Amino acid sequence: MDAAVVDGRPTQAASTNARGRRRPSRAEAEAAVRTLIEWAGEDPDREGLARTPERVVRAYEEFFAGYDEDPVALLERTFEETAAYDEMIVLRDIRLESHCEHHIVPILGKAHVGYLPAGRVVGISKLARLVDVFAKRMQIQEALTAQIADTIQEILKPRGVAVVIEAAHQCMTTRGIRKPGVSMMTSRMLGSFRDDPATRREFLAMIESPRSVSYGG
Repeated sequence: MDAAVVDGRPTQAASTNARGRRRPSRAEAEAAVRTLIEWAGEDPDREGLARTPERVVRAYEEFFAGYDEDPVALLERTFEETAAYDEMIVLRDIRLESHCEHHIVPILGKAHVGYLPAGRVVGISKLARLVDVFAKRMQIQEALTAQIADTIQEILKPRGVAVVIEAAHQCMTTRGIRKPGVSMMTSRMLGSFRDDPATRREFLAMIESPRSVSYGG
């Protein structure tokens, strides 16, 4: 990706994104933000807004960093020396920050991810990063839930995968119907979690159990 420096700041030239579409340059993106500021009725040249287009574009780089990461590559490094561990592995309360693809406003919540290994396990931080890779894209919660579960199933090939997401959508709480305090829950159960009610109940009990234990800190 070619870059230059304008007014002491690096600029990104136009390029091609992961989907093969032309990716606008940083200057074009900043110009688009400036247009929106003017459309809203403000003066983009006043002191408080002069660098807002630059800041918004930098923020978008953080919000949507998931487009530049490969979720498959993230899970390919696994551990096989696990002393034949074959019980459930669960990460709960993974902080989730995403953006609604319909209004590009925040989706904030938590994800719970579990799987039953079949000889291969992945570092637990990779599961949390996988959530981030898909969350840092424009999303709907249903698709996000399925993408996380399906990728784990495809790469690790465990006996089952379970993903539950609980999140609040600011497209509903701060605009439109304006119903604060409402959260949405979605789940995807694959393999044993779908076929065996006892396995599913065990997972749900683990993510719902009281968080009263302190682990230091």
